[in-house]
Amino acid sequence: MILITGATGTVGSEVIKALLPAQAGNLRVLTRDPGAVFPDGAQKVVADLGDSDLTPVLDGVHAVFSITHGLNIAAHDRRLVAAAQRAGVERIVKLSVRSVGHDGADPITTLHRAGEEAIRDSGIGWSFLRPTGFMSNALNWAGMIAADQVVYAPFAAGRAAVVDPADIAAVAVACLTQDGHDHRIYELTGPDPLSPADQVTLLGEVLSRDLRYVEADPAGMVSQMVSYGMPEEEAQAVIELFRSTLEPYNSEPTNDVAAVTGRPARSFTDWAKAHRAEFPTPDAVQDAATGGESR
Repeated sequence: MILITGATGTVGSEVIKALLPAQAGNLRVLTRDPGAVFPDGAQKVVADLGDSDLTPVLDGVHAVFSITHGLNIAAHDRRLVAAAQRAGVERIVKLSVRSVGHDGADPITTLHRAGEEAIRDSGIGWSFLRPTGFMSNALNWAGMIAADQVVYAPFAAGRAAVVDPADIAAVAVACLTQDGHDHRIYELTGPDPLSPADQVTLLGEVLSRDLRYVEADPAGMVSQMVSYGMPEEEAQAVIELFRSTLEPYNSEPTNDVAAVTGRPARSFTDWAKAHRAEFPTPDAVQDAATGGESR
């Protein structure tokens, strides 16, 4: 049995899609949401890594894909590891961040580093996936693009070889189901170092729209995340992780996706083409607001 934590998230949902249908009946997914719906072949378990009894969650599990987030990353990793040891789990694949291996000292990187250490010390076989920023973060710009075709985002000077979450999932599946990945660390990137302005330009080409990028104040992004319900301390931590795009290592592509999967990492342009429908046009937004009435 394979267990996926963080199953409703960006990467977790991609891993589930990549494992099915081959692992149907051999896949357990963990969620805190009793109403969450998953594809046929995945067994849903409702629990919380922070306070639930994880013994039944891990019963019969031989491999775990661990996705933890927020300011509880290390605490949740430690609870999961302790339960995995008791259950006789053979392999843990952890989704971490690239900055762990490059002396990152921001809060989220520090928490992931502590989580990795707990897994290393457990005696369980492990693989660590350390991606750079996700291409899918560009979906956060969809509302701005539909409204006035201007994207506001911080750190204009930052460049990152952003990666498709589906490529992360493909590597995760290999680590979960194949031998040869124990005690391996994979830094997962896309093929091209891109600034926010570069991404906006490529999106404009794919969407056939004249898009523009404007650098935003990081403090304003923190306020926006807080307005959406994120605790301020966590929002500050997220911004500090985003600030790592200013570090040179984030702009350096690796070959790890290809080395594990046997195919090149997807480009941002190809990702954008695949997700074109998730960027509504201004007319679509207007139609939705007016109930589909013509103007």
